[in-house]
Amino acid sequence: MTESTPVDWELARTLAYEAGRAAAGGAEEIPLALADGRTLAEPLRALTDLPAFPTSSIDGWAVRGAAPWRPVGQVLAGGTPAPLGEDGTCVEIATGAMVPGNATALIRIEDSVTGADGRVTGEPRTIPDWRLPGEEAHLGEELLPAGTAVDPAVIGVAATCGYETLQVHATPRAALLVFGDELLTSGPPGAGRVRDSLGPQVPGWLRRYGASVESVTGPVKDTLTAHLDAIRSALDTADLVCTTGGTMHGPVDHLHPALAELGATYIVNTVAVRPGFPMLLARVPGPDGRDRFLAGLPGNPQSAVIALVTLVAPLLAGLRGRALPPLPSVAAGADVAGRGAFTHLALAALDASGRTATPVGHVGSAMLRGLANAHGFAVVRPGTRATAGDVVPFLPLPLMLGERP
Repeated sequence: MTESTPVDWELARTLAYEAGRAAAGGAEEIPLALADGRTLAEPLRALTDLPAFPTSSIDGWAVRGAAPWRPVGQVLAGGTPAPLGEDGTCVEIATGAMVPGNATALIRIEDSVTGADGRVTGEPRTIPDWRLPGEEAHLGEELLPAGTAVDPAVIGVAATCGYETLQVHATPRAALLVFGDELLTSGPPGAGRVRDSLGPQVPGWLRRYGASVESVTGPVKDTLTAHLDAIRSALDTADLVCTTGGTMHGPVDHLHPALAELGATYIVNTVAVRPGFPMLLARVPGPDGRDRFLAGLPGNPQSAVIALVTLVAPLLAGLRGRALPPLPSVAAGADVAGRGAFTHLALAALDASGRTATPVGHVGSAMLRGLANAHGFAVVRPGTRATAGDVVPFLPLPLMLGERP
């Protein structure tokens, strides 16, 4: 695969995802309190029937037989009551309490009357006011499949079942290398030098896609030796190394020679997408014999972000054991030009309904103003254009549309 044969954008996403899925690490066991944002490595199964015992859903009376009933005790949540021994008896019961054996009905406190003789009368409602064992789940039933994103609701389900820990996929470790002698790391641009905007922003995107960021290094000098040293150092701790700039074949672009020196193999080498050309994803032998990944992002800021959403996001989804979600569809809020044989990712903002995406301004590959005002990208497939009102795929940025970390 060479730079003269760019890979179709959708195929590139699939190749990146499959590479990550094949390399996904093993499971690790962590406490529930630390599981938010992780991915289940095995199905979550019920450890018991849910509820585990008949449970009152009201405050009132658990009764046996026909009215009137003589109170013989009280049962609160957390207690284990004795069975009701004879018809005509009842116990006061609290919401969440275990229903005693032999109870034939529950009477809400507001539907009951206690007479002068202390006996209780009332009518049960049509729908029983208790929860039966197994009503929510049965012992061993799969509640959530492996690959489920863990959020507070999932943690709550696990806790309800009695789990104290969860088996989750390991968090991919990422490192960022910023290439370019021309970059400033402070102050305004000038005198032929530009301010680095990728070093500050890429780690945030990586975290939103589920990676931990182990290091940010740069600017790395524009020499092959410096590139090799920086990549080797990053590979010591990272599963994924992202680089910015150097993806062309110019006089100071040393990424391709460095990859050749490291024995890397390309998974994707250039993608048929605009903006974002050229980008790459390679498999690099690690110092411990286990393969790592290197994603080469273009130096232009918006192009770099498009490389992230195209190659890095699917790769990290695979490494985390997640599914690659299908793209939602939206209506184009305005005409969007095509890019010939290339996919066009057009920065767009969603309306309040989330159903219409309108292209934003300031979208040059070196610009970030449009990105800061967008919710994602309208996807215009090769050989097509979009007219206002047309339905098109939409690739959301990870902080929008309920995307989980």
